[in-house]
Amino acid sequence: MAIETVLETESLQKRYLLGNVPVDALCGVDLAVSKGEFLTVLGPSGSGKSTLLNMLAALDTPTSGTVRIAGTDVSTLSDSQRSLLRRKIGIVFQFFNLIGRLDARENVELPLSISNTPRLERKKKAEELLELVGLNDRMHHRPNELSGGERQRVALARALAPNPQYLLMDEPTGNIDSKTAKELMDLVETLNKEREVTIVMVTHDRSLAKYARRTLHLLDGKIVKEVSK
Repeated sequence: MAIETVLETESLQKRYLLGNVPVDALCGVDLAVSKGEFLTVLGPSGSGKSTLLNMLAALDTPTSGTVRIAGTDVSTLSDSQRSLLRRKIGIVFQFFNLIGRLDARENVELPLSISNTPRLERKKKAEELLELVGLNDRMHHRPNELSGGERQRVALARALAPNPQYLLMDEPTGNIDSKTAKELMDLVETLNKEREVTIVMVTHDRSLAKYARRTLHLLDGKIVKEVSK
């Protein structure tokens, strides 16, 4: 059976201006992620990990090079087409990005509201996902009433709400304790194996590489090493 590449970059470069000083966040990154793969991108702070993830999520545009999602060159799409494409992508941010005035269930419902899913259907889906991440008894609590680990689980449930084909995670365990981090990563691993969700995780934590089938080491905006199980 042929391997299907679903996320791909070619000669990807991103340059920012820090004041008047150019900073190269990505320097010619070539990357191919297969359908159903669990890939970790490992690197220190400032190596370009988050920039790469934003490119794969079609949240940012490259200075040069190409990003393809499901075979489509993102640069050829209009803003509305990009928005539709992003519905295939679930993102788990390092700092949760939950809406403070909404409770856990309402936060999970949010992407379904944007896509005009009927109210009862999105309520049912949100409750099912919160049960999946072990928070069925916390669904009516707001973010400030939840621990860091619980907030990250809500963020994961929200990312899964639109049934994404791809799950992108930025330092998903950076703000939670080690026990909660293991529970979260065990859940993510199960999602990859049982639901065949394609996962790309960027992190500085080397211990998380054990969950992935393949690990890329990023340094100064370049892939310097690749390790496969």
